[in-house]
Amino acid sequence: MTDNSRLRGRNAKILATIGPKSASPSAIRLLAEAGADLFRLNFSHGTHETHAAVFEAIRSAEATLGRPLSILADLQGPKIRVGTFPDGALDLKRGQTYALSPEETTSARDTIPVPHPEILASLEEGDEILCDDGKVRLTVSEAGETPRVTTPFNAALSDRKGFTVRGKTLPLKAMTEKDHDDLAFALELGVDFVALSFVQSVDDIREAKSAINGRAPLIAKIEKPGAVADLDAIIRASDGVMIARGDLGVEFPLEQVPIIQRRIVREAREVGRPVIVATQMLESMIENAAPTRAETGDVATAIYQGVDAVMLSAETAIGRHPPTAVAIMDRIIKATEEAPDYRDSLRQFMGDRNEERVIDIVARAAQSLAFAVKARALALRTGSARRLAQFAKHRGRYFILYGSADDTRLRRAQLLWGVHPIHVEHIEQGDWPRALMDAAGLDGAVAYAAWKGGGDDTAWEMGIKRG
Repeated sequence: MTDNSRLRGRNAKILATIGPKSASPSAIRLLAEAGADLFRLNFSHGTHETHAAVFEAIRSAEATLGRPLSILADLQGPKIRVGTFPDGALDLKRGQTYALSPEETTSARDTIPVPHPEILASLEEGDEILCDDGKVRLTVSEAGETPRVTTPFNAALSDRKGFTVRGKTLPLKAMTEKDHDDLAFALELGVDFVALSFVQSVDDIREAKSAINGRAPLIAKIEKPGAVADLDAIIRASDGVMIARGDLGVEFPLEQVPIIQRRIVREAREVGRPVIVATQMLESMIENAAPTRAETGDVATAIYQGVDAVMLSAETAIGRHPPTAVAIMDRIIKATEEAPDYRDSLRQFMGDRNEERVIDIVARAAQSLAFAVKARALALRTGSARRLAQFAKHRGRYFILYGSADDTRLRRAQLLWGVHPIHVEHIEQGDWPRALMDAAGLDGAVAYAAWKGGGDDTAWEMGIKRG
């Protein structure tokens, strides 16, 4: 790549969460300059007013920097929480029995309020309950209208902490009333993606897609046992997946989380759905100016697997060094993608070709053409997000320059591995491959592939433009 190239110089993308430490226009611009490609609005926190201000700041940074910046609205989902205690917390004693009450609050010292009667009714003797992200553990010793539980160690359970039943699909709707309100607001703003939390089945995806009604792609967050059990159907029904390792680590034994991550990445890549790895990637950078070596290795592992994006959560939302966290993640991605064994590792996650279609053959042929002529990039013209994702799916050697005059399409393309979206007017006219190369700051030969229209994926034109 020439020094004047305006491309990122990497295939995987960076998704940064916005929070109190990064919500100002200047902070957002610094994150984008450091390497953030997408931004996450976490609707578990903040108000509609604060999210609207952040949205406008991102769009302003996009205009200033002259490249697409995507915005993902992450819905809170049906998060189960305990109620409130008289003193703000209850000290649980090892071996003591406690009742679970469907009330919002209680004054009894031997009762834990859980204002979800449908959840309590589903409990069975022996179920393991995890609260406060696994810091508090309870075992159901007696089922019924008022279940009873014991704890294996002393612990303090505070107001409104999370409550989940390990390994169990719970009777919850995919979207709460708050989610519907937040979704309507986010779509009115014009977000580029919507993420659905606590997916348990493909029916949850269908419900959310019906509510979205085609106004934004849907990202399914995989964090519940039901989602892992129904994984193939969920991936195919969604427009992408996020591996939310925080809740996965609560729902499953910790040693299983890396194995589940590998499976999700493989299955998502096989069917051409973008995949995001999230949670605790550079966790120590919430406080420190540099990550641990183990965290560096964790990011590199995801990149070796060929994920489309890696996400920073608290590191950029409430951390002390948001732009530094992004810059370091950018460095890790670039170093990993330049490693001698990088492409060999990518092939391990390609899956088989049992479902290969014509477009898959075209995508590989276009990359082969670029290799044969020693092109600098592959220029692509298509109006379909799914066709673009199929090109990205094959993890070719050459950056995909995707041109469009439609900013919405460009922002949605920003999530895809190896795709560099570029605003180009009149993409249908003239020497559009060279126009993309000029806009990217590249010289030399460019291979190109253009969909010619029609009712199927077989009508493609491929060729070469030399500089």
